[in-house]
Amino acid sequence: VQLQASGGGLVQAGGSLRLSCAASGRDGSTYVMGWFRQAPGKEREFVASISRSGLNTDYADSVKGRFTCSRDKRKTTVYLQMNSLIPEDTALYYCAAKYTRLVHETTRDYTIWGLGTLVTVSS
Repeated sequence: VQLQASGGGLVQAGGSLRLSCAASGRDGSTYVMGWFRQAPGKEREFVASISRSGLNTDYADSVKGRFTCSRDKRKTTVYLQMNSLIPEDTALYYCAAKYTRLVHETTRDYTIWGLGTLVTVSS
């Protein structure tokens, strides 16, 4: 499966952005999917995960209550709705996928990575 992330941009603190990640190739609905980010000079960190069913999610503490991860009905596109953005959210955001037979599994461990989309939050 190939992953294509989009939706990044420049936004003021307190604003919102929605990132999208489309899975193409093999059946994207058979993958648990997630989001990671890497800020300048820092290691890549987990942001969110969503199960195949779309019913189960997992979030990093730093984004809980501000970010929401969802999947479309076909389960091949995932979204990351980011609200109340702060400058510390500035990073290159990556989507990731991992094949699983478990419909309700979330994970922080992935095997497939897409190219990133840049999010810049100005103060």
